[in-house]
Amino acid sequence: MKITLNENADVVATVKAGLEKTGGYCPCRVEKTEDTKCMCKEFRDQIKDPDYEGYCHCMLYFKSLQD
Repeated sequence: MKITLNENADVVATVKAGLEKTGGYCPCRVEKTEDTKCMCKEFRDQIKDPDYEGYCHCMLYFKSLQD
């Protein structure tokens, strides 16, 4: 398993700017709770799934099944 940033630099820059504005909370979510603090609970749960491969909700991180 490997977690990387999105290869698209524009997406990374946009999401990081959003995180800065929200104090580290997912800019794609309305709620500001511990569950939406980046790296959000949704993606942490997806990481735990050995069969999941893909992006987090806001497309900042990608979980690859290969190292």
